[in-house]
Amino acid sequence: MGEEETKNDVASIADREPVAQPTPSQIENDSPQKPTKLRQSFIVAAGFMTMFMTCAIIFSYGVYQAIYEEMAKDPDSPFAGTSSSILSLIGTLSIAIMSMGGPFVMTWAKLYGPQPVIMSGGLVFGLGCILASLSQYVWEFALTQGILVGLGTCMAYVPTMSVVPTWFDKRRGLAMGIVISGSACGGMIWPPVLRAITSHIGFRNALRISGCLVIFFVPLSGCTLGWEPKFKNKVAGQIAGLSKMTGWIKVPLIDWEVAKTKKFVAQALGCFLQSAGYSTPLFFYAAFAQSLGYSSSMADNFITISNAANFVSRIVIGYAADKFGRLNVLFLTTIISSVVVFAFWLPSTFVDNTVPHTAADVLFIIFAISYGSFGAAYISLFPASLIELFGVQHFTSVNGALYLIRGIGALLGTPLTGLLLSSQSALSDPSNYERVTITVGVLLFAASMATLWVRIEASSGKGWKWKL
Repeated sequence: MGEEETKNDVASIADREPVAQPTPSQIENDSPQKPTKLRQSFIVAAGFMTMFMTCAIIFSYGVYQAIYEEMAKDPDSPFAGTSSSILSLIGTLSIAIMSMGGPFVMTWAKLYGPQPVIMSGGLVFGLGCILASLSQYVWEFALTQGILVGLGTCMAYVPTMSVVPTWFDKRRGLAMGIVISGSACGGMIWPPVLRAITSHIGFRNALRISGCLVIFFVPLSGCTLGWEPKFKNKVAGQIAGLSKMTGWIKVPLIDWEVAKTKKFVAQALGCFLQSAGYSTPLFFYAAFAQSLGYSSSMADNFITISNAANFVSRIVIGYAADKFGRLNVLFLTTIISSVVVFAFWLPSTFVDNTVPHTAADVLFIIFAISYGSFGAAYISLFPASLIELFGVQHFTSVNGALYLIRGIGALLGTPLTGLLLSSQSALSDPSNYERVTITVGVLLFAASMATLWVRIEASSGKGWKWKL
C-alpha cells in the first residue's frame, strides 16, 4: 500500500512540474525540413536578376573600353592620350573590388543579414554609375566606374553566391549555373543596349540609365536572398559576441589548419591564376574585332555572341557538374578555356601574314563562342565545390578568402597583360594581340593544373572516386 502511494505521489509531482520546451533552434535541428521547391525557385530567380543587373554590366565593360579607346584619340575628351592599359584598369578595378571585398562583405552578410547588404550594393552600384556620368578625368572614372561600381557589385554578388548554395544539395551545381547565367544573359542584352544608347544620346546617359535600373531591380531582388534557416543558425554561432557597431570592420580569418592544407593552397592558386587570365578577352573582344575591320557596333556583337554561348553552357555545365562531379567538370572546363585561346584566338592574330582575313574572322567567332561556353564555368563551379572540400563550418571564411585572392589576380592580370598592347594600334593591328593571347592561354593552363591538383587532393586518403 505504501509503495502504491509513493507511485501516485511521484506521478502527481511529474504532473505539476513544467516540462522543458525545446528551443526553436533545437526543433529546427531535430526535425530537418527541406526547403520547398517554390522557395528554391524564388532564390534562383532573385539570384539570376542580381547577376543580370550587376555582373553583366561590369563584364560588358568591353563596350566602354572600345568607346574610350576611340575617345583617347580626341584631344578634347577626358581620355585624351590615355593608354589601353590605363583604360582597362577602370574595368579591372570593378572586377577586382568585386572579389577583393569578399571577406569584408561576408562579415557584413553574417552580421546584418544578406538582404540589407545586397540591397545596399544595388544603391552603391547605381550611385557609382551616376557619378561616373559626371566625371571629367580618368582618375574620376577609376574611382566611380571602377571602385564604387566594383564595391556595389561585391555587396550584391558575394552574398548571392554564398546564399544560393545553402538552399540546395543534390542540384547545387545546376542552381548555381542558372544563377550565374544571369550575368551571361545580361551580357547578351547590355552590350547592344549600351552601344545604342551611346550612339543616340552619349555614353554618359548610358551610365545614368543603367545606374538607375540597378538601383531599382537589385534591392527588389535582394529582399528575397536570405540564409537557409539551418545555415542561419550556424552563422549565428559564428558571430556570437561580435558587435554590430564595430564588427563590420573585422575580417573573418580562415582557420589556419584549413589554410595550410594542400587542397586550400591548390584552390587558392587556381583562383588567382584563373582570375588573372579570364577577364582580358572580355575587355578586348570589341577592340580586337575592330582591329579585324569590324565597325564599332558590329564589334560589340562579339561580346553578345560570347555571352549567348555562356548563358546556355552555364546551365548545361551546372547540370553536368551535379551528374559527373563538380571538381571533374571544373578541371575540364578550365583546361578547355586554355586550349581555345591557343587554338582560335592566337591564330586569328596572324591575319594577313600566315592566316587569310576570312579565316581569321572565322577563328575569332569560334573563339568568342567557345570561350564564352567554357571560360566562365569556373566562377560558378568553384563556390559550389567548397562545402564538399572544406565543410559547412568553414564555407563562409574560405569563400571570402578565395574571393579576395581572385580579386588580387584580376587586379594584377588584365592591366599587366594590357601593357603588352600598344595603344596606338589597339583598334587597327591584330598582330599586337599575339603576346596578350599567349599570356592569357598560359595563365588559364596553369589554373587548370592547379584545379587538377585540387581534384587529386580531394580524393587523397579516401580511395579514388570518379565522381567528385
